[in-house]
Amino acid sequence: MELSSLLHDLHLSSSSSDKLLPNLPPITELLSQLQEKLIAASSQSETSSLIGHVRQLFQTADADWLFSPDSAELQASYRSLISALIGCAALPLCQDDCGSLPAAAYQKIPSRAVTAGSALRALLEALGNWERGKGPRRGRTLLLTVAPPVCVFAVTHFQDQAWTSSSSRTAARNLQEELLRAGGWRDTAHLLMGDVGGDDEAGGREEEEKYRGILGGVLDVLQPQLTKDSWQRCEAVKLVFAWTLLQVTRPSLSPHLSRLLPPSLLFTDHYRPENCMLGVRCLHHIVLNTPAADLRQFNRADVLYQALFKHLYTTEAAVIQLVLSCLLDLLLVLEKPPSLPTPSSTRRKSCRHDDVLHLVLTHMEAEHKLPLRRAYTSALPLYIDRMGVAVCRHLRRVERVVLGYLEVGDPPEETTRLKILEVLQKTCRAAWPRMQCRLHVLLRCLLKLLVDVSSDSQLSDCVRQKLMKETSLCIKLLDAASHGQIQPLLQQADSSCCSSEVLGCLATVTVAAHR
Repeated sequence: MELSSLLHDLHLSSSSSDKLLPNLPPITELLSQLQEKLIAASSQSETSSLIGHVRQLFQTADADWLFSPDSAELQASYRSLISALIGCAALPLCQDDCGSLPAAAYQKIPSRAVTAGSALRALLEALGNWERGKGPRRGRTLLLTVAPPVCVFAVTHFQDQAWTSSSSRTAARNLQEELLRAGGWRDTAHLLMGDVGGDDEAGGREEEEKYRGILGGVLDVLQPQLTKDSWQRCEAVKLVFAWTLLQVTRPSLSPHLSRLLPPSLLFTDHYRPENCMLGVRCLHHIVLNTPAADLRQFNRADVLYQALFKHLYTTEAAVIQLVLSCLLDLLLVLEKPPSLPTPSSTRRKSCRHDDVLHLVLTHMEAEHKLPLRRAYTSALPLYIDRMGVAVCRHLRRVERVVLGYLEVGDPPEETTRLKILEVLQKTCRAAWPRMQCRLHVLLRCLLKLLVDVSSDSQLSDCVRQKLMKETSLCIKLLDAASHGQIQPLLQQADSSCCSSEVLGCLATVTVAAHR
């Protein structure tokens, strides 16, 4: 039967009391024909016409004929048709591992995505209405079959990228919303994970089946494109994978760990900073949402540590900042915090925390680029906190870093100096017995900072006050650590050597000591 005449018959059947005409072919046969025609279409106009017929089919035909009986053959037919529809708006592939194409290569994709999305939306609307009318268990398997590729298609096209336009992004969002309505999912996280911790009793099995997530199905769709040799050929694949992963939290992430880790490590290992950063974000999300025991199993945590540690040698500030943040959480999986007390008879052995802090401080000493200095100093206070009294092993390097970084300004916000002052405060609190021997060199640097800041006309009043307040606090902590040895030295300062503003700050130190 010709498709046009079939659609005419369907239109007649929808407007008559006879919902299903006896001469209609099996739906699986028709779906196979439509798939073949879509694949064989030789022009864009022919493809658009066919997709319009598919949309009309789902809008017009009787739902019982479209979706029953629910069998493996029917599921395979719908899966193949959806694959053909999505293929009509497929992104062009790169010929090598460059991972990006010029914007002109994606010029026709948005309009094609809108056309294909309209047919997919009509399918989901018909399937959702039929399922709600027949009961929660009818058509559920078919919906769970078609949902993963539709979800991947929607996520690909609702992102603000070179292959999308405002109209295609709107169409993709509408498609995703229709998918959520069809399956009764609350949001995208519920769509992927389903109901977490459902009832295992017989009475709860139907509800658990009703709201089962599609994460496994989405990974099945993405997996062939996430191999070492293929993931760079399509720019959208990594973004869809990362979006999917970042929606999934514990405990739903752990069962899929073996499928989520390899692509994340591939991204992390790439030479392009944007891919590396995407991979580190994925790994950090995995670390935060996976039980420590699962990460330690099969030495996964050690693999992650080695993959991240080597990036501490990079010169990309954005990468360094993400890596240091991820390592801080990963180290808790691998070992206990060094700040925890150990038996007094046992000398503390060097650990991975020491290795990371040693390398970071070594790089900080020689670093002169402001973006990298900001990246290092933003993470250093957290590492000093984690080390606790164990920071004593690194005091010489910490001292050199503090002295060097306080010498150089970082206008207009002075982020680097403020962070380094925070580092010094935490170090004084954690390792106060060791600070007395460093008293004079640190005090000289802090007093010089006070004088320089008070006379710097380029600083805003807010930043100047904050710098002077934090510097005064450092001097107070040094005075406490040295049992008041700073007091006689500060009392020698007068208006002949510094401004009234500096004298006011020093006065707060002496007053606090007398109290």
